[in-house]
Amino acid sequence: MAESVWSVLPPIITIVLALATKEVYMSLLIGIFSGALLYTEFNVLNAIMTMFEVMASKVGGNINILVFLVILGILVAAITRSGATRAYGEWAARTIKGRRSSMLLTALLGLVIFIDDYFNCLTVGTVMRPITDKFKVSRAKLAYIIDATAAPICILAPVSSWAAAVGSSLPEGSTIDGFSLFLQTIPFNLYAWLTMAFMLFIVCSQRDLFSMAKYVKKNQEKFIVPDEYRDSEEVQPGGNGRIIDLVLPLLVLIGACVYGMLYTGGIHDGVGIQEAFANCDSSKSLVFGSFIAFVFTAFLYLPRGVISFSSFCETFVQGFKAMTPANLILCFAWTLSGICSDKYLNLGGYVGQLVSANASVLVFLPAIFFIVAIILAFATGTSWGTFGILIPIAIAVIGTGDQNLLVITVAAILSGAVGGDHASPISDTTILASAGAQCSHIDHVSTQIPYVAIVASASFVGFVVDGFTNNGWLGLATAVVIMAGIMALIYVKVRPVDIEH
Repeated sequence: MAESVWSVLPPIITIVLALATKEVYMSLLIGIFSGALLYTEFNVLNAIMTMFEVMASKVGGNINILVFLVILGILVAAITRSGATRAYGEWAARTIKGRRSSMLLTALLGLVIFIDDYFNCLTVGTVMRPITDKFKVSRAKLAYIIDATAAPICILAPVSSWAAAVGSSLPEGSTIDGFSLFLQTIPFNLYAWLTMAFMLFIVCSQRDLFSMAKYVKKNQEKFIVPDEYRDSEEVQPGGNGRIIDLVLPLLVLIGACVYGMLYTGGIHDGVGIQEAFANCDSSKSLVFGSFIAFVFTAFLYLPRGVISFSSFCETFVQGFKAMTPANLILCFAWTLSGICSDKYLNLGGYVGQLVSANASVLVFLPAIFFIVAIILAFATGTSWGTFGILIPIAIAVIGTGDQNLLVITVAAILSGAVGGDHASPISDTTILASAGAQCSHIDHVSTQIPYVAIVASASFVGFVVDGFTNNGWLGLATAVVIMAGIMALIYVKVRPVDIEH
């Protein structure tokens, strides 16, 4: 049943169950096991062995991300226990004048941290959650702002782990310069640009739609902390930390992670900065940077008596517990992705066959690839895997003769991959945005999907225009006009929900 229509079934089962039951762990487990059953042709014993074989491989291959999350959880717990978060919150309450200002500052921080989406989600959530909580910003709204400035800004930044992923997706032996191709796609990555514009509109206009409006209104009446994160809320400040005790560890964390990317990319071997970022191992870099920040924080706090040694050690367990929901969902999501990979059900191969067989009409190629990329990223939960599958197909279909069409089509693939990733309950970026905001994962997915659909619709029309005109700028202008019209309609027809007090 590999590389057939049946390979689509496991992610569909997972997503439908997760949205229907709001029980993401069990939904993922059922999806994984159904995939293993299909692969082994319903041999139950082999399916069980296959499921754990894939899980061991995927978790082992991503262990650095799990370790990074745990160390970051410990750092957050230590900073909270030191009293630095409380001092920061008191300062922010005096300085930041309202709910809208807190959300705009969250968005600004998300735009600044463009190196890596994992790092973006967790750092922005860590820094801004105490502030947005004070102004009763719904955790679902915070998760949306974080997610809307994570992958979209990373896919537009030339110096990021995502730029490297796009460059590495080109087929072997290709004469195309991957980095140059990526740079040319930046202006035409419609979904990324429109998502950030729409997010800023929602924040500034204080208008929310569908289920997000319900969550925002409910949290204004009584602020809600999701059950799975209540334990992390119990970390009480006991030290005499100041704002500097929060700022310095975070600056060291950011600086050490960036240096880690340069280091793993070979900066010490004489390569340039651009090449080092392109060749870096982002997961190793994050562990490297977080461990340095952890050691720095210990030396910053303990000698000064900001926090006692026993209290510092207690944060190990507290930090681990805080990141348990994210780690568990990631482990299951990676396993489902593994079951759907080319070694097992080969969902990507099946989708690739469909695209190749129906790519005869060149004028529709950007729109076709955009939709296929959304579906593939939604079903597999991976943007990078979507790049790796669809970009070589686009190059094979279009070739290098029509550079304009190739650039527009690759931009459509990148747009669709980010859009599908945003909507998918099994996407690691979506999971980490939930973790950063400490929001119920299904609440984040269900409130974000309508916003994704609105932006994706405008982007789709833009890519249709791209294909017919072979001009990315005309497609961009069309999408911007449509998006502006949608926002104007929302502004007129929808009453403000997120009202300042």
